[in-house]
Amino acid sequence: MERFKKHQQKHSGPKAEKKKLRKQGPSTEEDERRRNPKAFSVQSAVRMAKTFHRAQDIKAKKHHIPLVDRTPLEPPPVVIVVMGPPKVGKTTLIRCLIKNFTRQKLADICGPVTIVSGKKRRLTFIECTNDINTMIDLAKVADLVLMLIDASFGFEMETFEFLNICQVHGFPRIMGVLTHLDAFKNNKTLRKTKKNLKHRFWTEVYQGAKLFYLSGMVYGEYQTQEVKNLGRFISVMKFRPLVWQTSHPYVLVDRMEDLTDPEKVRTEPKCDRTVSLYGYLRGTYLKNKSHIHIAGVGDYQVSEVNFLPDPCSLPDTQKKRALNEKERLLYAPMAGVGGVVYDKDAVYVDLPASHVKQQQEEVRPTTELVQSLLDTHATLDAKMAASKVSLFSGSATLNSDELVEHER
Repeated sequence: MERFKKHQQKHSGPKAEKKKLRKQGPSTEEDERRRNPKAFSVQSAVRMAKTFHRAQDIKAKKHHIPLVDRTPLEPPPVVIVVMGPPKVGKTTLIRCLIKNFTRQKLADICGPVTIVSGKKRRLTFIECTNDINTMIDLAKVADLVLMLIDASFGFEMETFEFLNICQVHGFPRIMGVLTHLDAFKNNKTLRKTKKNLKHRFWTEVYQGAKLFYLSGMVYGEYQTQEVKNLGRFISVMKFRPLVWQTSHPYVLVDRMEDLTDPEKVRTEPKCDRTVSLYGYLRGTYLKNKSHIHIAGVGDYQVSEVNFLPDPCSLPDTQKKRALNEKERLLYAPMAGVGGVVYDKDAVYVDLPASHVKQQQEEVRPTTELVQSLLDTHATLDAKMAASKVSLFSGSATLNSDELVEHER
């Protein structure tokens, strides 16, 4: 019969030392470094440099002066300026984005167009014409610039001019959009052009600036999925407050009315006008009787400032993910779109003539019998009294009174 030996624990030697260390607690980094020095050496010089640069960038960001965000709880709409040289597709892009957010087609785009894009965000689209004065005015108020670039032609002078103007008043967020990509028939040339334009755009704006590609048009509109992706980027984008915008009160006017007496204008065409301007106030507070500058006109004094109800208000806060059809609002008074218009003393509900006509046509029944019943002007007994009957084809007609006499 075999005899089993009792286990003898080690009290000295390397195994005993290991057990003692394990009981004391986890090993420190110094011990690990000493035990396995190769594991803690630089494996890749490139990766080491990238890690170092990243750490320095994060450290440098903390040194930036923090800017106070003065936007209220219900912020005004985000101003999105769509700029680019002529015939690059600015109006088409605005129309497609409006259709993407509101499911409505806007035929004529004139002035700013405000839409509700989400539960907490509204957007105001405005087209920047090919004019230096318009560029200067819009560069001051823009939160985001959609810079359209014709890929088949490349960068034009207007793009560089606008970028230089933006640098003066604080650089807003800029996104490039490449259009006319369907002009390229060769795939290799298209890829090369995209790469060259992207790097040139990064040189002008900053490294890694977002550049969108609109590959082609279908029935006069950009592809739905590409516009949807662009819309998603816009609706979740965050903006850094700019110094000029936070230190000046300014209004981007979306509606204007001349309150001057028409008779006075007729007799004296160059008389002083009283004009009422409507729009969202941004920046700081606008005081009464303060002096303002109207772009392209001059300096004037404000006679009165009033607060009006929001014509394009945000939807009610409910626990739901998407907006319903009624909450997809569109407000563009200069383009003749916007259901309710508020004035100081009145509220107007604007219904275009075509809309009213369409409603009437829909309500009116199409069945001929029902239409004839609706169009009756006399009662049935009156009609019976007036009716005449002829028994034979050539005989004289008989009245209802004559028929009664014959029966007697």
